Amino acid sequence: MEKTESKSKRSCCVSFVGYFKTTGFLIYLCHGLSTWGDRMWHFAVSLFLVELYGNNLLLTAVYGLVVAGSVLLLGAIIGDWVDRTPRLKVAQTSLIIQNVSVIICGVILMIVFLFKTSLSTMYHGWLLTFCYILVITIANIANLASTAMGITIQRDWVVVVAGEDRSRLADMNATVRRIDQVTNILAPMAVGQIVTFGSDVIGCGFISVWNLCSMCLEYYLLWKIYQRTPALAIKAGQKVDEQEMKPLNKQKDIEYGQTNTDGKSESVCPAEGVQLMKVKTIEQEEERHCSDKVFGPFLTLRDGWVAYYNQDVFWAGMGLAFLYMTVLGFDCITTGYAYTQGLSGSFLSLLMGTSAIAGILGTIAFTWIRRKCGLIRTGFISGVAQFSCLILCIVSVFVPGSPLDLSVSPFDGFASRYMAMNTLMEPVMTTAEPPPVTTVSFTNTTTEAPNNGQYQPESYISVGLLFAGIIAARVGLWSFDLTVTQLIQENVDESERGIINGVQDSMNYLLDLVHFLMVILAPNPEAFGILVIISTSFVAMGHLMYFRFAYKSLGRQLFACIPKKRTIQTNNPKVTDCVAVST
Repeated sequence: MEKTESKSKRSCCVSFVGYFKTTGFLIYLCHGLSTWGDRMWHFAVSLFLVELYGNNLLLTAVYGLVVAGSVLLLGAIIGDWVDRTPRLKVAQTSLIIQNVSVIICGVILMIVFLFKTSLSTMYHGWLLTFCYILVITIANIANLASTAMGITIQRDWVVVVAGEDRSRLADMNATVRRIDQVTNILAPMAVGQIVTFGSDVIGCGFISVWNLCSMCLEYYLLWKIYQRTPALAIKAGQKVDEQEMKPLNKQKDIEYGQTNTDGKSESVCPAEGVQLMKVKTIEQEEERHCSDKVFGPFLTLRDGWVAYYNQDVFWAGMGLAFLYMTVLGFDCITTGYAYTQGLSGSFLSLLMGTSAIAGILGTIAFTWIRRKCGLIRTGFISGVAQFSCLILCIVSVFVPGSPLDLSVSPFDGFASRYMAMNTLMEPVMTTAEPPPVTTVSFTNTTTEAPNNGQYQPESYISVGLLFAGIIAARVGLWSFDLTVTQLIQENVDESERGIINGVQDSMNYLLDLVHFLMVILAPNPEAFGILVIISTSFVAMGHLMYFRFAYKSLGRQLFACIPKKRTIQTNNPKVTDCVAVST
């Protein structure tokens, strides 16, 4: 007995140690390092831009607009480049561009923090402005490279490593998303502590050094994964267009004789035919080369969107994109509204941690429901669960403590800011003294703030229900996100996997931009309830789009869900059991 127990313990230890050598663990480690660096940089660059511009959100807003617009316009082109380039080259090139760009931005920010006073006086401040433009531009390049890296690793390499095993693919997708959730909490906390107890310069230096070390390790891990997975070296080529075959047919006609419209063949001298073929080939190559330079990116963009529309999972992808048009998330808008309702920063951090835990539970629910009910039904169940939780957010708009006031115009914010700008301009024109520095706060205009400057609502029922609905809906949200991600992985052709995912990212950023524009039009807390209702409506429309896809795929079997696949032994061959379908 003792020998058998020792052998079992030894085998468990060997299997545990062997897990750290598997290809799956190497992908998780590589993705974890990449995500940790991304989360630190995205969190820090927003703080740095606010700090540099005198506690103003202008540079941060410009950075967010540039990033979203770039992915929206270039998402299909990036995906097409991923499709046409060998996998290892794509991953290594994206990795180097991303990390080198972050390192350069970190160095520039360190210089600006150290010599900001001198830079602001040189060339009437244009040198400092140029540094701001340079930082935003290079940071945008880093984000584009990060987009290419995400398409390559999360939506292509994972599929190849999983092979034909869809259960393993679902587990790998869920694990990758759990890594995202954990790093989304810990990475900002780490860099925040460094900036708080150190300085902005130390924070920039730490991020630069981290990305340099991480880049070297990730480069090695990518090479190791590529060597262990021979299937990564085999990549499906582009589909051959029928028009591309026409020059080959013409070449054969020239060599062996042309055919008239009457069906009679005309003999051509071989030497003349070869010469004529060479001239036509050179002319066609020159015309094609010139047209590719001018119209190539536009044609790629058009072809990408057309290919996305023609996919079987088009409505599922559109449903996921519509979920981005919402204020019901832990972004700067929702946290800003929470501040206006009297919630402290420490309590908000606890809510963000709870939200991340709910997201992890969503990844666990995805793997369990997919195993029981199939992939398509998982998306339907997740959508119903998310929308049901968001009903709490709708209720929060009409309960005590809600600042909803339809008598307050959403455009009062624009008018007040315009009047404030005019009052600031008058002393500048009449006197040589600089205007006083004013701060604009996002506060409730209907209730005066107490002595400590923190607004206290009449009741916390409204904001409590709002965040309860948001946190509870994260379970269904991340389960639905994983469902659509795997549907795209399984149903999109390998030769179009990059460009389709690039267009999907573009659609996500497009709806994200729409939600920011919606907030700009209605920035007052009194109008936030309207934004909640509109956001919930968009979520409902997104899930209706997915329901159309699911009903088209499964039909009447959509609502049939049994725990396990089984067969019924019967004498009637027409009687079959309804089993879960994983498409």
